[in-house]
Amino acid sequence: MNLKVVIEEDTEDGGFIVSCPALPGCHSEGETVEEALVNIKDAIQGCLAVLNERAQQSQSARVMEITI
Repeated sequence: MNLKVVIEEDTEDGGFIVSCPALPGCHSEGETVEEALVNIKDAIQGCLAVLNERAQQSQSARVMEITI
């Protein structure tokens, strides 16, 4: 799966802030671009795990996997 992320320099505290627009609320940061990218991958995996767990708890929802 490929997802686009937005990375920008944190001019206030230093380092970099990164977010995944496809997953609202999925943000991370890092001291370097490389660290920020590693951290957003972890954040994306966490967000997807929570979304899957919520869907599985719903009586009317089914979780299915697709390839895009």
